[in-house]
Amino acid sequence: MGTRPNWFIPQELPYESHWLDVDGHDVHYLDVGSGPTLLMLHGNPTWSFLYRRMIAGLSDRFRCVTIDYPGFGLSTARPGFGFTAAEQAAVVARFVELLDLRDVTVIMQDWGGPIGISAVLTDPSRYSRLVVGNTWAWPSNLWTTSFSHVAGGRLTGWLLTQKVNFFVKDFLPRGIRRRTLTEGERTMYFGPFPTAESRLPVLVFPREIRTARPFLDGLEAGLPTLGGMPLLLFWADKDIAFKASVRRRWQEAFANRRDHTLAGSGHYWQDDAGEEASAAIRDWFEVDSAM
Repeated sequence: MGTRPNWFIPQELPYESHWLDVDGHDVHYLDVGSGPTLLMLHGNPTWSFLYRRMIAGLSDRFRCVTIDYPGFGLSTARPGFGFTAAEQAAVVARFVELLDLRDVTVIMQDWGGPIGISAVLTDPSRYSRLVVGNTWAWPSNLWTTSFSHVAGGRLTGWLLTQKVNFFVKDFLPRGIRRRTLTEGERTMYFGPFPTAESRLPVLVFPREIRTARPFLDGLEAGLPTLGGMPLLLFWADKDIAFKASVRRRWQEAFANRRDHTLAGSGHYWQDDAGEEASAAIRDWFEVDSAM
């Protein structure tokens, strides 16, 4: 099983690490607190560290479970793994099964949305609520497809992502608008991706915006079957990637919904507005429990 690498700063993520063999992958996860289960799914190029503020704000009332997808954070992929969204979604679904998680509220952002919705569609009986923020679950529009051609292209993608490390060095810090990352936090975000080879998973995700069309088509077709589930819809209004039209699609798909705008927050709202998001989740549960 895995170990924490030399760059890991324990005081930046003061929770016990766990590893689980998931179909040959050495998967790292956090499992903190007790109560209703919150499954926290990250996007690109992040990992469980993204949710540290929310774990701090929720673990006294909830069981907070995070997972690092193979190739991200402290998780190691088995040989031959392609790091595609469909493959990552299968890992998450299997992870939930192996831990026998039930009555799960799944929290999704960025690629965590397609991955999480796929896992829910795989076994809806294990899930009871959805928390969605700045993500999608359908084929992408022209703007994001154009972005995919650049960020996920054979030459430009290699240059931006694997050579220059654009996503980790530039896109991630700019996606946190309310605050500035400390040196320790930057170390924790940069740590999993020290070499061009280690950044291959980061390159695959933007490419998948175009190449995962069949996977995304399936999510779009299955989404109406989940329309009756309670949904808390966060929206960070300073996100450069996801605009109001995407938010409206979630609003149209889910009638049993509460909306919460994270004003001034960027794409990585879990880090940017983790305390506010945690308070909104607590209130959402408490109001429903009182009814």
